[in-house]
Amino acid sequence: MDLNLLRVLDALLQENSVTRAAERLGTSPAATSRTLARLRRVVGDPLLVRAGQGMVPTPRALELREEVGALLRGCDNVLRPGAGFEAVHLQRTFTVQTTELLLVGVAGALTDRIHREAPLVDVVFLPEAVEGGPALRQGWVDVELGVLGDLDPEIQTRQLAQRPLVGIARSGHPLFDGRIDARRFAAADHIGISRLGKRYGPIDSALAERGLRRRTAVVVPSHTSAMMLARTTDLVALTLTDWLPDTTAALGLRTFPIPLDLAPIPLGMAWHPRNATDPAHHWFRDHVAAAVGG
Repeated sequence: MDLNLLRVLDALLQENSVTRAAERLGTSPAATSRTLARLRRVVGDPLLVRAGQGMVPTPRALELREEVGALLRGCDNVLRPGAGFEAVHLQRTFTVQTTELLLVGVAGALTDRIHREAPLVDVVFLPEAVEGGPALRQGWVDVELGVLGDLDPEIQTRQLAQRPLVGIARSGHPLFDGRIDARRFAAADHIGISRLGKRYGPIDSALAERGLRRRTAVVVPSHTSAMMLARTTDLVALTLTDWLPDTTAALGLRTFPIPLDLAPIPLGMAWHPRNATDPAHHWFRDHVAAAVGG
């Protein structure tokens, strides 16, 4: 049956009047009357019959009233983006690919926010082992979070925050005995953080512009191992400003501004367009953004 017929039928059954139904539908009484005649033929029932100056529904019309209304509401929900979505009933697992540093800082806040609204939603965090691959395109990952590198051309992104880098060392490190300038910073032995064993980065480029060079004495694959190493040695590591201050203090570490002109680290979120209008995915992305501070 033509969906427009159901809309006219619904209006007629709610109003019990051709004129008022026409006003509700934004059409003419004559057009509504013609549609009523067609409905009578399709249903095999007069539906509305004259009673004095008005019209009254037949028993068949009364049977159809709630059924037609419910059917139209269901159709509207199918066609309206996000209609009917209620986080409290959501049962789903979302997968986030991110760096260890962001994971530690975001996971607690994100899961707390999510479980207050959707107690049946789970979150799986994956390392950057699949970066540069088709993880988002293939659906292995719902959201990529961090410094967004090479992405497939269709991938959608959202910038969340920019955070400067700072140095981090044990509280009793000799660096803290005086003003930390570029020369003293370069003279310290450093911890490099790279899953691929890279030793050279933006810090080295900025030092080279000043005719300085640092020694990266150790390269480790994660920020956690870098912080644990820095707390028991005179090695210097890097972290994000104002990131995990309680953990930093508890480990006996202290941060300091890097005496170089460095661009802040851009933190963003990426997802595949197949999920762009999915209300549950959109809800999850908003919580990720809030947890990061975007």
